[in-house]
Amino acid sequence: MRFAFVARERAHYPTWLLCRVLAVSVTGFHDYLRRQGQGRHDADAALRSDLHVIHTGSRGTYGRPRLVRALRVCGHAVGPKRVARLMREEGLAGRCKGRRFKPRTTDSRHARPVAANLLDRRFAVDSGVPAWVGDITYIQTKQGWLYLATVINLATRQVLGYSLAERMPDDLVQQAFVNAWSAAAPAQRGVLFHSDRGSQYASHDFTDTITALGFVPSMSRTGNCWDNAVAESFFATLKNEEATGVYETKAEAHTAIASYIHGFYNTTRLHSALGYLSPNDYAKKLKHAA
Repeated sequence: MRFAFVARERAHYPTWLLCRVLAVSVTGFHDYLRRQGQGRHDADAALRSDLHVIHTGSRGTYGRPRLVRALRVCGHAVGPKRVARLMREEGLAGRCKGRRFKPRTTDSRHARPVAANLLDRRFAVDSGVPAWVGDITYIQTKQGWLYLATVINLATRQVLGYSLAERMPDDLVQQAFVNAWSAAAPAQRGVLFHSDRGSQYASHDFTDTITALGFVPSMSRTGNCWDNAVAESFFATLKNEEATGVYETKAEAHTAIASYIHGFYNTTRLHSALGYLSPNDYAKKLKHAA
């Protein structure tokens, strides 16, 4: 009787909640559904199974829009309302971005020369403006802070390179850029490299490095984080999906960040700005179209 009640009400309440209230196990309930299925076909059985696989594969981060896209790729003809209902029934939810404390990572009060804002918020992947963007954020561990510098290709949203260190010297952004260049040197000269006006990006060594390799420096206006929104958005996603708390050790943080960037974000995570392809898949699409 209790399993039958759960089956009737799971369209309105999460399965896990109903099972908890009625003091039955979720596993036992699904066994009940399978037994019932011997005489009646469960039209959503395969869909529920793939829904769980995709949600788990996304590290529990995908909400309804990305689950709809991923299920369609798997061959399911589903709409948002059906997926929302199944998510409620199965007790699945994506992660919501929240506000959190952020240490200061940008020092723009310096006498170093700064570049004009040549990118001018042309962030769309099809804008026709070849550009890389860079920024710095913090990662918290119980052994102290780490600072992460990244380089992202605007056309593909790939994280091309990054550097993680215990301090924020000029070399932090230099190393991130060198790593990106080693992985994906652009074919043409004149690509913009956009950043904030932080002292690291305004250093003579960094400017000399990128200009020698054919890049043109571009910088946000003073105190305007929206001028570098793509880099800021990646950091918000990282802290919502991977760096959600405080790492035990700095070594653990290094491993986790590398795994997230190379094992999930670039390779697997569906990106809304890319038509719900992963950055690597979108880059392959552009290459084949060229």
